[in-house]
Amino acid sequence: MKKLILAWAVMLIAGLTSAFANKSEDINRYAQASFRHDFSSAKDVVWQEQKDFIKATFTLNDQVMYAYYNRQGDFMGVMRHVLSNQLPLNLLMDLKKNYLSDYWISDVIEMSTDGQTKYYVSLENGDQTLILKSDGSGEWRRHKTFKKNIA
Repeated sequence: MKKLILAWAVMLIAGLTSAFANKSEDINRYAQASFRHDFSSAKDVVWQEQKDFIKATFTLNDQVMYAYYNRQGDFMGVMRHVLSNQLPLNLLMDLKKNYLSDYWISDVIEMSTDGQTKYYVSLENGDQTLILKSDGSGEWRRHKTFKKNIA
């Protein structure tokens, strides 16, 4: 499920499940230089190259994060998994009011790009998975819905 969420949460990530980690010397030096500048205290960095972007998976302040760079080494965004209680209060209250009577929370992602923070939450029940998106304004919008295969 987390692979599915990651696929829609970050643009152009459809090939993620078939990606292989590359040795850092094989990764675009511009992306590496930008990363070192942006996340100088990052640890345990693992690089993956995709067709349209480069991803660095790393640990910062005991939190696993994912930074994305284009082929020119320009920073595209960073994302991390968060707990539901780390959501802005207005978003958490909206979830409780409108969704949590019928669903449970299976994943929450915080994504920052161009100085803006967006949130994605995966909600599940016995029949479907509902993915909601918010720009932090206090409201959730349906992003995608998936029916579960019930055998």
